Amino acid sequence: MDWKLKGSTQRTESPMLQGQEGGAEDTEADELSESFQLLQIDVACECQERETLPTGGTPWSSKNVQRKQRHWEKIIAARKSKRKQEKERKKANRAENPGVCTQHSKRFLKALTKEKLLEARHSGPRLCIDLSMTDHMSKKEMSRLAGQIRRLYGSNKRADRPFWICLTGFTAASPLYEECLRMNDGFSSYQLDITEEDCFSLFPLESLVYLTPDSEHALEDVDLNKVYVLGGLVDESIQKKVTFQKAQEHSVKTARLPIQEYMVRRPNGKNYHSEILAINQVFDILSTYFDTHNWPKALKKGVSPGKGYVLQSPDE
Repeated sequence: MDWKLKGSTQRTESPMLQGQEGGAEDTEADELSESFQLLQIDVACECQERETLPTGGTPWSSKNVQRKQRHWEKIIAARKSKRKQEKERKKANRAENPGVCTQHSKRFLKALTKEKLLEARHSGPRLCIDLSMTDHMSKKEMSRLAGQIRRLYGSNKRADRPFWICLTGFTAASPLYEECLRMNDGFSSYQLDITEEDCFSLFPLESLVYLTPDSEHALEDVDLNKVYVLGGLVDESIQKKVTFQKAQEHSVKTARLPIQEYMVRRPNGKNYHSEILAINQVFDILSTYFDTHNWPKALKKGVSPGKGYVLQSPDE
């Protein structure tokens, strides 16, 4: 299942997970340094008010500066005492509960997430975002799409069993790429593949399943041997059956989310019901189902009440 992605870029090699770094001593030093910096700022504000003794010429501090110095010294001492008590409490807690995992540093958790995402490249399900239809999108639409990509990637990072994500038909010189860089912090270091090739030339056609609400076939399961494709479109630019027709042109299988099978239309004043979801909403459904194998639970997470659908009652 480990297809070779032509023109794609794997961001980094798998890191060796390091132990906990940036311990309490570093944190304590940083906080003390910050506190002294604040003290220096306050003292500096009083420097202009300092006077010189007429006899020895020795500078002296005003009572206001001395008062602030004593105030900050008390704050620093209190913080140091609090940190010492917290360290002793954690040490006692570890002694009483030796089997409980200690809290990891942010650097360790970041490395663990990166390792998990890179592992998905070889053993996880695959999701392809088809971005070859963005030529006629407005800047507002591109901003919304960039935001959806950010939320999708964030959900994947938090997943226990992440997907490997590939952005196809995506050129570095495109307005959408610039918008992703502008809106998404760290976008250039996302753990995913980016390629200018389209999904139909990148993967075997028989492995592709294009997810579109216009398909007649409901998705039954998430298959590790398939590559699921989402069209990179937003509500303002949606044209009926664009993704469905594109899949048919390349003789690719299509499927829709089983909304009709597990949900019913809810009456509302606008009589509005839509099965068209943002790409991050579709991903939340796929990810939840892959983790739980429960379509009602997955659909409840991804289909917002504003779409006009609710889960069927047990009687129905």
